[in-house]
Amino acid sequence: MADLTAIVERVDKLLLRHEELKRTNELLQREIDVLALERDALKGRLQTARARIDALVERLPAPGSAGRNPQTS
Repeated sequence: MADLTAIVERVDKLLLRHEELKRTNELLQREIDVLALERDALKGRLQTARARIDALVERLPAPGSAGRNPQTS
């Protein structure tokens, strides 16, 4: 009978541990979801910044023409 009681106690502990792990897993999954949304937002901001930088680079004068006076060339 002592063996049965020990097994029942062990199963109860395992069930409790399973529930704890299940809750922890759910919390971690929510955190992953939030971080994924944040990552996607940051990727979008990065793409926007890159596009703006590319547009600014396009507006730069050609190499060798900086500092020259166009009237004397």
